[in-house]
Order: sequence, then C-alpha cells, then structure tokens
Amino acid sequence: MKPILASEWLKLRSVNSTGYAIGAAGLAVVLGIVWTLYVGSLADQRGSIHAAAPEEGFLPLVQLSLAVLGVLAITSEHAGGLLRTSLAAVPSRGRLLLAKATVVGAVALAVSGAVLLATYAISRVIAGDRSLGFNTGSLADGLLPVLASTLSVTVLALVGLGIGAATRSTTTGIVSVVGLLFILPGIVTYLPAPWSTRVASIMVPNLIPQITGERLSRRLGAGVLQPWVALLVLVGYGAAALLAGYQAMKRRDA
Repeated sequence: MKPILASEWLKLRSVNSTGYAIGAAGLAVVLGIVWTLYVGSLADQRGSIHAAAPEEGFLPLVQLSLAVLGVLAITSEHAGGLLRTSLAAVPSRGRLLLAKATVVGAVALAVSGAVLLATYAISRVIAGDRSLGFNTGSLADGLLPVLASTLSVTVLALVGLGIGAATRSTTTGIVSVVGLLFILPGIVTYLPAPWSTRVASIMVPNLIPQITGERLSRRLGAGVLQPWVALLVLVGYGAAALLAGYQAMKRRDA
C-alpha cells in the first residue's frame, strides 16, 4: 500500500490545480485579517460591535476550495487518460480509491487545519482588547468549533473525490458540492414544518454547530441532533460519496 500512497501523493502535488486549490483556501487567512481590521476600526468608533468570526465567515471558501481539490484529484486523471495507467498498475479499484482518499483527506486535513487555526489566532491577536463579538472568550474557547470545521472540510474533500469517481465529470462534481453546501440548505427552509427543521439539521453547514453543541439559529433552537449523531452524519457524507464512487468504478472501465 505504501508505494500506491507515494504514487498518489506524487500525482496530487504535481498538478497545478492542487496549488490553486490550496492557494484559494489560504485566502481565508488574508480575508480574515482584512475583516478583523475593518470591524476593529468600526469598534474604535462605536466602542463595541458584534461581528461574525472570520474563521466561520470564510469557512465556505476553504470548504469549496478543497472539495474542488477532491474532485480534480480523480477527474483530471480520467480526462488525461492517466487513470487507465493507474488501474493497470493497481488493478484493485478499491485499493486505488482508498489510497486517493487517504492522500486527499490528509492534505485537506492539514491545509484546512492550518488555514482555520491561523485565521482564528491572527484575528484574535489583531482584535486585542476590543469587543468585536467573536473574541469574548479565551483563545482556547473556540478551538472545538475550529476542529469541527476542519473535519467538515476534510469530509467535503472526500465527498468531492467520491462524486468525481462516480461521475468522471469535473463540472458535475463541482456543481454537486456547490449544491450540497449552498443550494440545498436554502431550499429546505421552504419545506413545511417540522420537515424544514429536521432536514435542515442534516445539512452540512448546520452539522458543525450541532457537533460543538452550539445553537444553530432561532429556528432550530438548540439543535435537533445530539453532537455524536451530528458527527456520524457528517462522516456519513464522505463514506456515502466514496462508496458511490467505488461502486461506479467497479462497474466500468477507466
């Protein structure tokens, strides 16, 4: 398995799209600094302000960037014909997909963890003693949401990989991830009660606050799912996408 992992790591870091995706995710740090400076200037004028935490506000950028990385990790190989070569070297589609998932997951975990932690820490340092709404507690108080957010990014990267394996289409994979992150959560709010609340509770953006035990919104109250259930649902997204990708790879040639 080690040679397969080394090969997948070499392929992932040798394509330009990997650097672009990581760079896009890294923009969250820059945007977080700009945002904190902006709301800090408002607080200097008004005395205090209640602003969104930058690591939460720019989380979708990190999620989408690394989900696209997951999609491209396999669709770029298929488009270039490299996937046939990979399958010739590693006939087991399960082992090949597992190796890709391990490499993509590790990269997503490391990059998202570094980006979100940096955004979190730097924004608090810049905020200082000013009351900005997101810096009321100690520096350690917000680490659990950051870790949950990092996990969500990693899962979404695996979702992108699984959808890419199932569809072999970069466009379909990216559109699917966008729909999962932004479109479906908006649509379910129009469902009749109590279905709107129940379905909203399993949408990816709403799982993070439930994992950490925070309030979701006035509509969802304290949350519908227990933290451990929300965690299982989040992990289930990645597992279901990878299973779908594996089944699709088994049924067809590269």
